[in-house]
Amino acid sequence: MSKSSIVLLAFIATNSAANTPTEQVRNVEVPRLWQLVDYHDVSHPVIGRKGMVVSQKRIASEVGADILRQGGNAVDAAVAVGFALSVVLPRAGNLAGGGFMLVHLADKKKTIAIDYRETAPAAAYRDVFLDKHGNPIVNKSLKTLSASGVPGTVAGLHYALEKYGSMSWSEVIQPAEKLARNGIVVDDDMARFFYKEQMFLSRSAETCRVFLKENCLPYVAGDVWVQEDLADSFVYLQEHGRAGFYQGDIAKSLVAAMEKGDGLITAQDLADYKVNEVAPIRGTFRGYEILTMPPPSSGGVHLIQMLNMLETLDLEGIQQGSAAMIHLQAEIFKRAYADRSTFLGDPAFVAVPSEGLTSKAYAQALSKNIKRNTITPSSDIKAGEPSKYESPDTTHFSVMDAAGNVVSSTYTLNHNYGSGIIIPGTGILLNNTMDDFSVKAGSPNSYGLIGGTANAIEAKKRPLSSMTPTIVLKDGEPYIATGTPGGSKIITSVFQQLVNTLYFEMNIAEATNAPRVHHQWQPDVLSVERNTPADTVDILKAKGYTVNISSSLGSLQSIMKHNGVFLGAADPRRPGSAAIAVDVIEQPTKSAQKIIAKPVTVE
Repeated sequence: MSKSSIVLLAFIATNSAANTPTEQVRNVEVPRLWQLVDYHDVSHPVIGRKGMVVSQKRIASEVGADILRQGGNAVDAAVAVGFALSVVLPRAGNLAGGGFMLVHLADKKKTIAIDYRETAPAAAYRDVFLDKHGNPIVNKSLKTLSASGVPGTVAGLHYALEKYGSMSWSEVIQPAEKLARNGIVVDDDMARFFYKEQMFLSRSAETCRVFLKENCLPYVAGDVWVQEDLADSFVYLQEHGRAGFYQGDIAKSLVAAMEKGDGLITAQDLADYKVNEVAPIRGTFRGYEILTMPPPSSGGVHLIQMLNMLETLDLEGIQQGSAAMIHLQAEIFKRAYADRSTFLGDPAFVAVPSEGLTSKAYAQALSKNIKRNTITPSSDIKAGEPSKYESPDTTHFSVMDAAGNVVSSTYTLNHNYGSGIIIPGTGILLNNTMDDFSVKAGSPNSYGLIGGTANAIEAKKRPLSSMTPTIVLKDGEPYIATGTPGGSKIITSVFQQLVNTLYFEMNIAEATNAPRVHHQWQPDVLSVERNTPADTVDILKAKGYTVNISSSLGSLQSIMKHNGVFLGAADPRRPGSAAIAVDVIEQPTKSAQKIIAKPVTVE
């Protein structure tokens, strides 16, 4: 919360007589609202007292909230949200992608990390996307069957539910099945992406049939879009569980498509896919404990590294959003991303010096040359020497329940609609995550990120990711759950969210809405959102920055638990995102069960 004091509560306390209506209201703790809302703030979070679900689509958040209302826990709700997003946010929500999930278990006072990232097929090898001259083949790692890694989403959601959920697999899939079968009303955001990607989606006859109308024309706002094939796939998964995707009919359809085209995934690859439960990366910042994702995510390591560097700097007199603060953040970002290009990869294949990269001593050494008024050119920054040993349309969802369980999960197809290729007869889009490897050492990927040998393609290896699902603990209890899509911009977006809340003490909605910036070392360009004040941009240019006025950076879906109350903030940067509260006394709104009984608008 902001530091401004609230005097309304004191006024009521001193002016109310015993046994008055006001006194009775105070006894049921309604004044908590006044402690949570500061009218000096411009933006305000959604408030709930029994739980909160935040995602990039309102109907998916409603589905998760309804699971909590039925008595499900945070994991049950998160898995239901993951399936629902595959229907209502098809460019990123998925069944044939992969991702990462953090789960905080209230009864065990423990946080675990679930790695359900895609994996390179056994037939993959370092130069698989290069021509005979050693140059990357245009679009082969993006728009072909061979662009797809072995999917992890179904296995990951199943693993989380079986180990930590309380409801059945069939129950959490059911809302998504109904949404797909009854149809959703196409909103303006969905219509925009159908129009924007019409030619891309038209490349595949099956994708055209499922995602577009007759003659491959795009759906427009107001159309009802029914996904019968996807609905049937949900029913099949309800009946056959995880095996239905990795060994059953869906697996057979996927492998048949691969064999007809230039795909790499085999039946054995699918049967061999494993979900990894690992310990999260841990760090501290101003007394808070930061829990985030370890490699093959690069996000967690570098989030902790950047927070550590910030702690070493003198921020006296520096204000949030000022040119001085943006400059210091850019200097921090450049040093972290230089290390990313050298050290990060799948720890099953390369020795990642995570402990060294996240140490306070290493941060002190890296930041000693950061000056308030001097820019360090990217050409002068090399990877450091620590102790030895992703897509704009990824999507994130956060869930907290009344018992204190928390889920923070980010998953992806990589680019909009992944490879653009649907497994015939299933309605399921394939990912193009193989592009997240270093196709060629030193060559930038589609996000402009430079990769080295640590992230080179190898059979059964998991590609490096920027996905950064994060949970913050305060005095050992859950305080914040957050994460975002945004490819290479994910790590810097999550960093700024935590700095805004934990250092500048902004409420979660104000922190979410504040302008963001991004620098990733190479290219040596500072990206700033267009709502950054013009005079701030002028100061940055005068300092010597090459400034790019960027489109929106990230889409944070966050929850803060403050004084026992849940505060949700859905990022307005993506239309239709929503924080849905589960409250003590539910307001007379449509429940998700009613909504999925007929075509709904996904906003």
